[in-house]
Amino acid sequence: MKVFHGDFTQWERLTEPAWVTIGVFDGVHLGHQSILESLRISSGGGTVGVITFGEHPASVTAPEHAPKMLTSLEQRLELLEAYGVAVVAILDFAQVRSMDPGSFTSAVIVGVMNAAHVAVGEGFHFGHNMAGDQGVLTELGVQSGFTVEVIKIMGGDVPVRSTAIRSALANGDVGQVAAMLGRPFQLRGSVVVGDRRGRQLGFPTANLELSHDQALPRRGVYSALTRTADGSWYDAVVNVGVRPTFGAMGEVVEVHLLDVTMDLYGQELWVDFRSHIRAERRFDGIDELVEQIGRDVHEARHHLANVAR
Repeated sequence: MKVFHGDFTQWERLTEPAWVTIGVFDGVHLGHQSILESLRISSGGGTVGVITFGEHPASVTAPEHAPKMLTSLEQRLELLEAYGVAVVAILDFAQVRSMDPGSFTSAVIVGVMNAAHVAVGEGFHFGHNMAGDQGVLTELGVQSGFTVEVIKIMGGDVPVRSTAIRSALANGDVGQVAAMLGRPFQLRGSVVVGDRRGRQLGFPTANLELSHDQALPRRGVYSALTRTADGSWYDAVVNVGVRPTFGAMGEVVEVHLLDVTMDLYGQELWVDFRSHIRAERRFDGIDELVEQIGRDVHEARHHLANVAR
């Protein structure tokens, strides 16, 4: 997959025409996948391209309201490639935010991507102050030589939006999140040194270092499958929260691998959330906490017993 990044004015125009879509594509969920599938079909084996952004546009226009991201840029690129995308243009939103729809079209959609066809979701807007919509894009397509298709963003029979997925994630409903993504919700993070309290309790945990803009499930305990650096997958229990029993303040994600002990420091773990076990709570003492962790582990084993590896 070819990836453009950096200053778009320095990018070379694609020599072959491309079937293109535009958006953040956070999560690369079932709705996004439906657009990519439409492009693959309509291209007849031609080049499928995506115009996206390195960060959510709201992080530039209204940082205080910017949503947490479901996927890192690395994950987005991997997923886009897996769904048949051949070219991704990663724009710096700060560089293009002042461009009117016509300028954006001539410079990027045509000038870089050499678009033959552009597919967008319902409600699509682009250009400075969101001045362009699907009608404007269609008119510009007539002038510039590309066709436009508006696709209802669906996951099966249900509309799918990244905002709905974030809402389900915030409620701890990782099953519903997986249904809209078409796969389990996954966190990726490097293992860093924590306070080693889990080891003292008999349940050693790997503390994940995550991006500040990473969306997290609701605080609580979850079953998960976790991949280590060597590509092996292990059953796990994951705690997301602030560890109120110990009066901790900062939010952490702690992963306890079941039935295996290894040195994970410095490794990147992939954590696929499978089910919600319980909400976060404060315990009256260490013994009560250890007893509950034992029950969490038992329930996680039950949830993961029939999960394909």
